[in-house]
Amino acid sequence: MASISNEPEREHRDEEESGANEDEDTGAQVAPIIKLEEVAVTTGEENEDAILDLKSKLYRFDKDGSQWKERGAGTVKFLKHKESGKIRLVMRQSKTLKICANHLVTSGMSVQEHAGNDKSCVWHARDFSDGELKDELFCIRFASVENCKAFMQKFKEVADSEEEKEESKEASDTAGLLEKLTVEEKDTEEKKEEKPVEKVASAEAEKAVEEKKTDESVPSA
Repeated sequence: MASISNEPEREHRDEEESGANEDEDTGAQVAPIIKLEEVAVTTGEENEDAILDLKSKLYRFDKDGSQWKERGAGTVKFLKHKESGKIRLVMRQSKTLKICANHLVTSGMSVQEHAGNDKSCVWHARDFSDGELKDELFCIRFASVENCKAFMQKFKEVADSEEEKEESKEASDTAGLLEKLTVEEKDTEEKKEEKPVEKVASAEAEKAVEEKKTDESVPSA
C-alpha cells in the first residue's frame, strides 16, 4: 500500500528534474529555416485623416429583388484628404477589411432617418466599392441613437460645406469673367478714342500740304 501512495510523489520528482533540464541554457542558437521579411500594407487611406469613425452595419437596396441586402458589418469613416480637402465615406468589413462603401460626399447629397428606426438612416450615392461607379441606395444601422445622429450630422455638415465651396468658386469665376469683360470693353473704348485723333492729325497734315502748294503756285511780285 505504501508503494502505491508514494508513486505520485516519484512522478512529481521526475517531472521537476525533467523541467530543470529543459530550462538549462545550452548556449546553442538555432537559425530559422525561413526568413520572413516585413511587408508594408497600404490601405489607400495614408493621405487622409478620419474625421468620424463608427461601428455599424451597412445594407444596399437591391432593385431587382426589391429588398435590402446586407453589405457587411464593420467601421464606417469620413476621410478628409490632406491636400485636396475632399471628403469621402468609406466602410470596410471588420474581419476581411473588404470595402462595403466608397464614395465622395458632394453638394446636393442628403441623408435621412430610416422610417420606423431611429438607429438607422438612408442616402443615395455614386458608389465605387465594386470598382465601377454605381447609383446605390444605402441604409446604415448603428448600435445607438446617438451614433446615428452623429453620423447624420457629420454627413450634412460635409455636404453643406461642399455646396458652399462650389458657390464660392462659382462666384469667383463669375467675378473673374466680369473683370475680363470690363478690361476688354475698356481697351475697345480706348481704341475708339484714338481713331478721331488720328483723323484730325491726318486732316491737318493734308491742309498744310495744300497751303504749301498754293503758296508755291502764287507768282512773286
